[in-house]
Amino acid sequence: MAQEPLSLTTAGWDWSSVLTDRELNLYRNVLEQVQRRGLSFALGGGLAASYYTGRMRFTKDMDLIILPQDRAVFIEALTRLGFEDLYHKQPYKRSWIYRGVHDDIIVDLIWQMANDRAIVDERWLTHGPQFQVSGLPMRLIPIEELIWSKLYIMHRDRCDWPDILNMLYLHAQTLDWDHLLNRVGVDRTLLSGLMCVFRWLCPDRAQRLPAELWAQLGLTGLPSEPLEWGGLPRATLLDSYHDWFGPKPGVKPPGEPSGGPPEKLPRAGELPGAGELPGAGPGKKPAA
Repeated sequence: MAQEPLSLTTAGWDWSSVLTDRELNLYRNVLEQVQRRGLSFALGGGLAASYYTGRMRFTKDMDLIILPQDRAVFIEALTRLGFEDLYHKQPYKRSWIYRGVHDDIIVDLIWQMANDRAIVDERWLTHGPQFQVSGLPMRLIPIEELIWSKLYIMHRDRCDWPDILNMLYLHAQTLDWDHLLNRVGVDRTLLSGLMCVFRWLCPDRAQRLPAELWAQLGLTGLPSEPLEWGGLPRATLLDSYHDWFGPKPGVKPPGEPSGGPPEKLPRAGELPGAGELPGAGPGKKPAA
């Protein structure tokens, strides 16, 4: 029996909260144009990350994941809608992406990773969840491919690992780990580094993953340190001003594992003072 496409509203999404009417209308025109031509694609970028983390956020562009052999016809479709190549205003590496701009609204066509590590294939376009945009059936990029592509984004001014950690918090137990490990290939050590951070940050969630997976990653045995710092989740050591995981209040992401919603993390004003740090008493310095 065919699965019914998910509606953005039933998944807790409201694009109008992060996009203007002008952006929504233009994006809808783009999606209608490429679908009318029978072109295959999947949505990626911030929209996909929002779906998998349960957190809607502002996105400055729309990413269409496409097959490399289709890029010319996609570019033609954007040109017919009045898009121009952003390269003339803001040069970029053209080997992996085309950036179309229309009145400061950007649509990115992506057919391979920026680091040339992988080229988009059919699975990117066919294995993600379905949903609807104004009645148009769409697919998102699969979560495994999204994690794979974000794994390499660690620049001086940008790091996508927090996105991945949020996805793992909600979906680690249901990921196709064999597929992800196969995709990562010789870069498994990089994935191991990410998972080392994940098991430190979320030891309770890490314990739910099979020992065989940790062995494949070369990370046998979970850390024996206390699960919390000063009675607070470890995430507060990285960011004490924002809650780290899970959806904002009232939004339940699809596929949330059993065990209830994520715990509410304390705000900055709720953090302990220096004298309450582990190993430190009033007037004493924290233990080394």
